[in-house]
Amino acid sequence: MRPLLTLPLLAAISFGAAYKIPEQSLKSVALAGAYVAGAKGADAAYFNPANMAFMEEGNWVELAITGIYLPKIKFSGQTYMPLSKSFEEASAKSRSESFLVPHLHWVGSEFDRIRFGLSVATPAGLSKRWRTQPQIWSAEEFTLRVVEVNPSLSYRVNEKLSVGAGLRAIYSDGKVRIHYPHLYREDLDGDSDIKWGYNLALSYRLHPTLTLGATYRSKVKLNEIGSAKGYIGKYLVSKEKKDLSTLIAFNTRASVAIPLPATLSLAVALWITEKTQVEVEYERTFWSKYKVLDFSFDDPLAEAVLGRPKPKNWEDSNTFRVGITHNHNGKWTTMYGFAYDETPVPEERVGFELPDSDALIFSFGALYRYSERLSFGAAYLFDYKLPRSVEKASRNSNGIAGRFSDGGAHLLNLSIGYRF
Repeated sequence: MRPLLTLPLLAAISFGAAYKIPEQSLKSVALAGAYVAGAKGADAAYFNPANMAFMEEGNWVELAITGIYLPKIKFSGQTYMPLSKSFEEASAKSRSESFLVPHLHWVGSEFDRIRFGLSVATPAGLSKRWRTQPQIWSAEEFTLRVVEVNPSLSYRVNEKLSVGAGLRAIYSDGKVRIHYPHLYREDLDGDSDIKWGYNLALSYRLHPTLTLGATYRSKVKLNEIGSAKGYIGKYLVSKEKKDLSTLIAFNTRASVAIPLPATLSLAVALWITEKTQVEVEYERTFWSKYKVLDFSFDDPLAEAVLGRPKPKNWEDSNTFRVGITHNHNGKWTTMYGFAYDETPVPEERVGFELPDSDALIFSFGALYRYSERLSFGAAYLFDYKLPRSVEKASRNSNGIAGRFSDGGAHLLNLSIGYRF
């Protein structure tokens, strides 16, 4: 039996501004994710499989790895203390995090207007750890990995129009440690079964210099079933302070269902000169489907204390991206990107496990064509999370009243491409 990923972790397993890694290749990192209409190369299998129909003949492969560094998040403010029934000082900093994310993309040769591709990507992931109270009540350690295997195909309708589709197989695992001394403790490691979804794509070459692109990734419903263990303080039941030292252990079956919202991207790529292409993209993530998080426990005490439905009521989010690609000569190509990424998390739902805010994204990169078959590249992206304040008037469900700052992410991508 697999341990269950608990509430703080599952609260964030989803695609969108709050919790996704859209950059899954060299060019997507360098262009700040503005890579739908202009996707061309092995990574087109992931970003717009319809574009595979318009690529040059042959097999294309890209192998890349992205190093991600998450700096410390600073919180300045207060939180509501249930024992004293008042707001108290709770300023702290999270721990910094770093990890590696691999990517693999392949596009095969055309067969009777049909072309196949395959991508192995990490579309979402997070790691957040705190050392101080009250932060450890919900995020002493909070780590998630999500892996997607995405086979796809394209069909060339004519010389201007192509359509594409893919099958998404999604697997996740994670670790959660939460601890409120004398009230509760949960130590969990978990994974999920493979869950299935699909993606659709369209590419229309209105003119040799102008391409329109659209992609859609379906909603995927995760059903997590496993076990949860820890303890619950008797005080949570009796409300008598004499019971603060009485701890009741639990080890029980548990389950929860949560949606991965759908995402729609619309883009246009234009060659403004013979060497320079500009892409503009709009992305909509349908977070409004995430209304409530409800855990079920077989143990009656755990169900009574921890199984209460948690309202989420997140909002659909928008992302606006711009990417510029410049071919200097037959060897070097440079890329630059910018994006504005909205958070779907309303002020009253912000928590320490996911202190999300709107973000400004800046990126650049370079690709070196070593030969007709072999290329190398590197790209850097800086995701700057804007400071976010949570006012007492918002009646935050996590009892937070303060300001989060210094959040964000640094991404460094190294890749190698081969064509045969």
